[in-house]
Amino acid sequence: MQSGTIRAGFGGWTFEPWEGSFYPADLPKKKQLEFAARQVSTIEVNGTYYRGQTPETFAKWAAEAPDGFVFALKGNRFVTNKKVLASAGDSMAKFFAQGIEELGAKLGPIVWQFAPTKRFEPDDFEGFLKLLPETHAGLVLRHVLEVRHASFVDPAFVALARRHGAAICYAHHFDYPEIADVTAGFVYARLQRGDDDVPTAYPPAELEAWARRARLWAEGGVPDDLPLADPDAKVEKRPRDVFVYVIHEGKIRAPHGAIALQRLADG
Repeated sequence: MQSGTIRAGFGGWTFEPWEGSFYPADLPKKKQLEFAARQVSTIEVNGTYYRGQTPETFAKWAAEAPDGFVFALKGNRFVTNKKVLASAGDSMAKFFAQGIEELGAKLGPIVWQFAPTKRFEPDDFEGFLKLLPETHAGLVLRHVLEVRHASFVDPAFVALARRHGAAICYAHHFDYPEIADVTAGFVYARLQRGDDDVPTAYPPAELEAWARRARLWAEGGVPDDLPLADPDAKVEKRPRDVFVYVIHEGKIRAPHGAIALQRLADG
Protein backbone atom coordinates (compact mmCIF):
# COMPACT_ATOMS: atom_id res chain seq x y z
CA MET A 1 0.00 0.00 0.00
CA GLN A 2 1.36 3.40 -0.97
CA SER A 3 1.98 5.83 1.86
CA GLY A 4 3.22 9.34 2.35
CA THR A 5 6.17 10.25 4.58
CA ILE A 6 5.50 10.62 8.30
CA ARG A 7 7.63 13.18 10.13
CA ALA A 8 7.45 13.65 13.89
CA GLY A 9 9.16 16.61 15.51
CA PHE A 10 8.89 19.35 18.10
CA GLY A 11 9.03 23.13 18.36
CA GLY A 12 12.31 25.06 18.24
CA TRP A 13 15.72 23.89 19.40
CA THR A 14 16.84 26.55 21.90
CA PHE A 15 15.45 25.67 25.32
CA GLU A 16 17.60 25.70 28.45
CA PRO A 17 15.86 22.78 30.25
CA TRP A 18 16.84 20.52 27.32
CA GLU A 19 20.51 21.02 28.18
CA GLY A 20 21.46 17.79 29.90
CA SER A 21 18.01 16.21 29.45
CA PHE A 22 17.90 16.10 25.64
CA TYR A 23 21.18 17.67 24.61
CA PRO A 24 24.43 16.22 25.95
CA ALA A 25 25.54 18.36 28.89
CA ASP A 26 28.78 19.36 27.16
CA LEU A 27 27.20 20.24 23.79
CA PRO A 28 27.90 23.88 22.78
CA LYS A 29 24.77 25.95 22.11
CA LYS A 30 25.91 26.60 18.53
CA LYS A 31 25.73 22.85 17.90
CA GLN A 32 22.18 22.39 19.20
CA LEU A 33 20.39 22.60 15.85
CA GLU A 34 22.90 20.26 14.26
CA PHE A 35 22.25 17.74 17.05
CA ALA A 36 18.45 18.14 17.15
CA ALA A 37 18.07 17.84 13.38
CA ARG A 38 19.65 14.39 13.57
CA GLN A 39 17.27 13.11 16.23
CA VAL A 40 14.05 14.04 14.38
CA SER A 41 13.14 14.78 10.76
CA THR A 42 11.35 18.11 11.28
CA ILE A 43 11.20 21.07 13.66
CA GLU A 44 8.56 23.80 13.83
CA VAL A 45 10.16 27.26 14.03
CA ASN A 46 8.29 29.67 16.27
CA GLY A 47 10.77 32.55 15.98
CA THR A 48 9.52 33.47 12.49
CA TYR A 49 6.14 34.29 14.05
CA TYR A 50 7.64 37.03 16.25
CA ARG A 51 10.32 38.58 14.05
CA GLY A 52 11.84 38.59 10.62
CA GLN A 53 15.01 36.64 9.83
CA THR A 54 17.75 37.11 7.24
CA PRO A 55 18.73 35.06 4.19
CA GLU A 56 22.00 34.26 5.99
CA THR A 57 20.09 32.80 8.93
CA PHE A 58 17.97 30.54 6.74
CA ALA A 59 21.08 29.43 4.83
CA LYS A 60 22.80 28.62 8.13
CA TRP A 61 19.85 26.53 9.31
CA ALA A 62 19.80 24.65 6.01
CA ALA A 63 23.54 23.95 6.22
CA GLU A 64 23.26 22.58 9.76
CA ALA A 65 20.41 20.18 9.00
CA PRO A 66 20.88 16.91 7.09
CA ASP A 67 19.32 16.04 3.74
CA GLY A 68 15.69 15.03 4.12
CA PHE A 69 15.09 17.29 7.11
CA VAL A 70 12.44 20.03 6.85
CA PHE A 71 11.64 23.17 8.82
CA ALA A 72 8.01 24.17 9.32
CA LEU A 73 7.89 27.96 9.61
CA LYS A 74 5.33 29.99 11.53
CA GLY A 75 4.06 32.85 9.41
CA ASN A 76 4.66 36.28 10.90
CA ARG A 77 2.11 37.55 13.44
CA PHE A 78 1.73 40.86 11.58
CA VAL A 79 0.07 38.86 8.80
CA THR A 80 -2.45 36.94 10.89
CA ASN A 81 -3.23 39.56 13.54
CA LYS A 82 -4.88 41.92 11.06
CA LYS A 83 -8.44 42.91 11.92
CA VAL A 84 -9.18 42.60 8.20
CA LEU A 85 -7.24 39.57 7.00
CA ALA A 86 -7.70 40.43 3.34
CA SER A 87 -5.57 43.55 3.96
CA ALA A 88 -2.49 41.50 4.93
CA GLY A 89 -0.89 41.52 1.48
CA ASP A 90 1.98 43.90 2.32
CA SER A 91 2.86 42.07 5.55
CA MET A 92 2.76 38.76 3.72
CA ALA A 93 5.05 40.09 1.01
CA LYS A 94 7.57 41.13 3.70
CA PHE A 95 7.45 37.62 5.17
CA PHE A 96 8.29 36.04 1.83
CA ALA A 97 10.97 38.64 1.11
CA GLN A 98 13.11 37.69 4.12
CA GLY A 99 14.93 34.84 2.35
CA ILE A 100 13.08 31.62 3.19
CA GLU A 101 14.07 30.27 -0.23
CA GLU A 102 17.55 29.73 1.25
CA LEU A 103 16.10 26.64 2.93
CA GLY A 104 15.57 25.07 -0.49
CA ALA A 105 14.23 21.51 -0.23
CA LYS A 106 14.32 21.86 3.57
CA LEU A 107 11.42 24.32 3.53
CA GLY A 108 8.41 22.55 4.99
CA PRO A 109 4.87 23.79 5.61
CA ILE A 110 4.19 27.42 6.51
CA VAL A 111 1.87 27.71 9.51
CA TRP A 112 -0.47 30.69 9.76
CA GLN A 113 -1.49 30.92 13.42
CA PHE A 114 -4.55 32.98 14.34
CA ALA A 115 -5.39 34.45 17.75
CA PRO A 116 -7.94 32.65 19.95
CA THR A 117 -10.16 35.73 19.60
CA LYS A 118 -10.20 35.60 15.78
CA ARG A 119 -13.62 34.43 14.63
CA PHE A 120 -14.46 32.77 11.33
CA GLU A 121 -15.75 35.38 8.90
CA PRO A 122 -16.10 33.53 5.57
CA ASP A 123 -15.62 36.41 3.15
CA ASP A 124 -12.61 37.88 4.95
CA PHE A 125 -11.01 34.50 5.48
CA GLU A 126 -11.38 33.68 1.82
CA GLY A 127 -9.72 37.02 1.07
CA PHE A 128 -6.78 35.86 3.17
CA LEU A 129 -6.61 32.47 1.45
CA LYS A 130 -6.48 34.20 -1.93
CA LEU A 131 -3.33 36.02 -0.79
CA LEU A 132 -1.42 32.80 -0.14
CA PRO A 133 1.10 32.17 -2.92
CA GLU A 134 1.31 28.69 -4.41
CA THR A 135 5.03 29.04 -5.14
CA HIS A 136 7.94 31.22 -4.08
CA ALA A 137 11.33 31.46 -5.80
CA GLY A 138 10.65 28.18 -7.58
CA LEU A 139 9.58 26.33 -4.43
CA VAL A 140 6.10 24.84 -4.11
CA LEU A 141 4.52 26.10 -0.88
CA ARG A 142 2.36 24.20 1.59
CA HIS A 143 0.13 26.30 3.83
CA VAL A 144 -1.36 25.39 7.22
CA LEU A 145 -4.21 27.19 8.98
CA GLU A 146 -3.93 27.06 12.78
CA VAL A 147 -7.23 28.49 14.03
CA ARG A 148 -8.16 28.76 17.69
CA HIS A 149 -11.78 29.96 17.87
CA ALA A 150 -14.76 27.61 18.06
CA SER A 151 -16.52 29.46 15.23
CA PHE A 152 -14.18 27.67 12.80
CA VAL A 153 -15.87 24.36 13.53
CA ASP A 154 -17.96 24.95 10.45
CA PRO A 155 -18.32 22.99 7.19
CA ALA A 156 -17.93 26.30 5.34
CA PHE A 157 -14.42 26.73 6.77
CA VAL A 158 -13.50 23.19 5.78
CA ALA A 159 -14.79 23.78 2.25
CA LEU A 160 -12.81 27.02 1.95
CA ALA A 161 -9.57 25.40 3.13
CA ARG A 162 -10.07 22.46 0.77
CA ARG A 163 -10.83 24.73 -2.18
CA HIS A 164 -7.57 26.59 -1.63
CA GLY A 165 -5.51 23.48 -0.86
CA ALA A 166 -4.58 24.62 2.66
CA ALA A 167 -4.31 22.14 5.53
CA ILE A 168 -6.25 22.77 8.72
CA CYS A 169 -3.95 22.21 11.68
CA TYR A 170 -5.34 19.49 13.90
CA ALA A 171 -4.65 20.61 17.48
CA HIS A 172 -4.86 18.10 20.31
CA HIS A 173 -5.32 20.86 22.87
CA PHE A 174 -7.21 21.38 26.12
CA ASP A 175 -8.84 24.67 25.02
CA TYR A 176 -8.70 25.11 21.25
CA PRO A 177 -11.15 23.40 18.88
CA GLU A 178 -10.12 20.06 17.41
CA ILE A 179 -10.68 20.03 13.64
CA ALA A 180 -9.31 16.87 12.04
CA ASP A 181 -10.80 17.40 8.57
CA VAL A 182 -8.29 16.60 5.81
CA THR A 183 -8.27 19.47 3.31
CA ALA A 184 -4.89 19.32 1.53
CA GLY A 185 -2.33 16.98 0.05
CA PHE A 186 -0.66 16.68 3.45
CA VAL A 187 -1.70 16.56 7.12
CA TYR A 188 -0.40 18.77 9.94
CA ALA A 189 -1.02 17.99 13.61
CA ARG A 190 0.15 19.49 16.90
CA LEU A 191 -0.05 17.28 19.99
CA GLN A 192 -0.29 19.75 22.85
CA ARG A 193 -1.50 17.76 25.85
CA GLY A 194 1.89 16.35 26.83
CA ASP A 195 2.97 16.01 30.45
CA ASP A 196 6.54 16.51 31.64
CA ASP A 197 5.96 13.86 34.31
CA VAL A 198 5.66 11.32 31.47
CA PRO A 199 9.11 10.41 30.03
CA THR A 200 7.76 10.55 26.46
CA ALA A 201 5.31 13.47 27.01
CA TYR A 202 2.37 11.22 26.11
CA PRO A 203 1.98 7.75 27.68
CA PRO A 204 3.14 4.86 25.44
CA ALA A 205 -0.40 3.65 24.69
CA GLU A 206 -1.44 7.14 23.57
CA LEU A 207 1.65 7.50 21.38
CA GLU A 208 0.84 4.15 19.79
CA ALA A 209 -2.66 5.46 19.01
CA TRP A 210 -1.19 8.62 17.43
CA ALA A 211 1.22 6.50 15.39
CA ARG A 212 -1.73 4.48 14.06
CA ARG A 213 -3.55 7.69 13.13
CA ALA A 214 -0.42 9.04 11.42
CA ARG A 215 -0.10 5.87 9.35
CA LEU A 216 -3.77 6.09 8.38
CA TRP A 217 -3.37 9.73 7.33
CA ALA A 218 -0.25 8.81 5.33
CA GLU A 219 -2.20 6.09 3.48
CA GLY A 220 -4.92 8.60 2.58
CA GLY A 221 -7.45 7.72 5.25
CA VAL A 222 -9.20 9.74 7.93
CA PRO A 223 -9.21 8.53 11.58
CA ASP A 224 -12.72 7.76 12.80
CA ASP A 225 -11.98 8.77 16.39
CA LEU A 226 -11.11 12.45 15.89
CA PRO A 227 -13.69 15.28 15.61
CA LEU A 228 -14.59 16.59 12.16
CA ALA A 229 -16.26 19.91 11.34
CA ASP A 230 -17.74 18.39 8.18
CA PRO A 231 -18.13 14.62 8.67
CA ASP A 232 -20.20 14.28 5.48
CA ALA A 233 -17.49 15.57 3.14
CA LYS A 234 -15.83 13.10 0.77
CA VAL A 235 -12.05 13.01 1.07
CA GLU A 236 -9.95 11.76 -1.83
CA LYS A 237 -7.98 8.70 -0.74
CA ARG A 238 -4.38 9.26 -1.79
CA PRO A 239 -1.00 9.09 -0.04
CA ARG A 240 -0.27 12.17 2.07
CA ASP A 241 2.83 13.39 3.87
CA VAL A 242 2.16 13.78 7.59
CA PHE A 243 3.75 16.28 9.97
CA VAL A 244 3.15 15.70 13.68
CA TYR A 245 4.67 17.92 16.38
CA VAL A 246 4.79 17.22 20.10
CA ILE A 247 4.47 20.71 21.59
CA HIS A 248 3.18 21.15 25.15
CA GLU A 249 3.29 23.72 27.92
CA GLY A 250 6.44 22.64 29.76
CA LYS A 251 7.87 20.91 26.69
CA ILE A 252 10.78 19.35 28.56
CA ARG A 253 9.77 15.90 27.27
CA ALA A 254 8.70 17.02 23.80
CA PRO A 255 11.87 15.75 22.04
CA HIS A 256 11.56 12.36 23.70
CA GLY A 257 7.90 12.18 22.70
CA ALA A 258 8.65 13.05 19.08
CA ILE A 259 11.47 10.49 18.85
CA ALA A 260 9.26 7.78 20.36
CA LEU A 261 6.36 8.68 18.08
CA GLN A 262 8.57 8.49 14.98
CA ARG A 263 9.81 5.04 15.95
CA LEU A 264 6.26 3.81 16.47
CA ALA A 265 5.02 5.34 13.22
CA ASP A 266 7.89 3.76 11.30
CA GLY A 267 6.90 0.42 12.80
